[in-house]
Formats: sequence, C-alpha cells, structure tokens
Amino acid sequence: MNEITQIRKLSLWIFFIPLIAINLCLLISQNPEFLDNTMFEVDQIGRSGFSIPYLDGSLSISRASRTFPQYLIFKPAMILTAILLYFYWNNNNKLVNRLYSTNVIFKFRTFGLLSAIFLAIHSVFLGIKIDFQLYKLFRRVVLLLFIIFEIIAQGYLVFHFIKLKEKLSKLSNKRVLYIKILLVSVLATVAILSLPMLVTKGNTHFKHMLEWNYFVGVIIFYLLSRIFWLKKIN
Repeated sequence: MNEITQIRKLSLWIFFIPLIAINLCLLISQNPEFLDNTMFEVDQIGRSGFSIPYLDGSLSISRASRTFPQYLIFKPAMILTAILLYFYWNNNNKLVNRLYSTNVIFKFRTFGLLSAIFLAIHSVFLGIKIDFQLYKLFRRVVLLLFIIFEIIAQGYLVFHFIKLKEKLSKLSNKRVLYIKILLVSVLATVAILSLPMLVTKGNTHFKHMLEWNYFVGVIIFYLLSRIFWLKKIN
C-alpha cells in the first residue's frame, strides 16, 4: 500500500525536524559566544546559561527559539513540520478508508489538520512583540489548541487502529500499537492533571519542564508510527 510507504517516510521527518530544531535553538541559546562578531550574533534576550530544561525548567522553548538567530531555525522547521503533518493525516485518512472500504473524512484527519494549522500560526507569530493583552492571550490559545487537537487526532487514529487490528495484523507491529495507546493515554492524562497548574500564576519552572518533555512526547507518536508499519508488506 502506497499510503503506508508515505506514512513511514513522513513520520520520521515529523519526529526529527522539530526535535533537532528545538534542541539546536537551545544549544545556540546556551553557547552564544560561538556566534559573537558574526552576522548571526545572538540577541541578548535569547542568551542563557547552561541548563537542562527537560529536568530543571530553566527556560521555555519559546525563550530559546523566539529571538535572532534561533527563529531562523525554529520558524521554518515548524512550518515545514505543519506541512508534513497535513500529508501525514491525509495519507492516514486514505489508508483507513481503504481498510474500511469507505470514502469519508475521519475525525482524526480534521483534528490533525487543525493541529497543523495552529502549529503554523504559532510559528509565524512567535517572537512578534505586540504590547496588547489580547494578542498575548491569542498566542496562548493558539498553542493550546495545537496541543489539544494533536492529542485528539492521535487518540482517534489509535482508536481506529484498534478496531482494525485484525486487518492490520500482517501490516503492522501489534506491540507498537499498545505502546501508542499507552503514550496517548499518558499525554491526555498529564494534560488534564496539569491544567489547573498551567492556568494559574507561578510554577514557572514546572511549566517549562513540562513544555519540553510534553512536546517530545507528542512527536514520539510519529517515531512510533515509523516502526508501527512493517517495512516489507506481503
């Protein structure tokens, strides 16, 4: 099936592009001296000391990525990821239709495309300074909707794979499906449990630490998609 071949290729790019982008931005932020006296000299706001934000929450992904020159990496990477997500969810919609012998637009495609749109919007507006409270709220809502729609899309897709597990037995790795179920369940649970803390002031380091780890958790879904489908299909 051509859709499976495309999904396997897209999954790997969707995992590695944002992962490399955010960590490269972090590396630049923590080692700005390497770019001093060059045309890519790091903005003062975008500089930080050495830390491991995955563990200590010392800075956010936004702080590490929104200033020059980091945004030259972050913005194109996230917009490219959003484009790849469009093709990923479209191909999954075609594949599930083929397996069901139907021709419909599944909910996971709708939510998946919405997540891609909001990721692109967030990337475009990141770093643009407008001293307006409504604009700041808009940015937070856009980021939140990206996460919510992404988790819903992943959940719906896994749900259909569970329903189709007999048809998928020779096409996929059943153990990876169980890992995907666990991953989506953990992401949804963490999101619900963390919500009261996220909407209140304070707990800054916790929020930053959660942001880094949660983002990686979201894209691990795509790495699992790569190994879920068997390379050789009989």
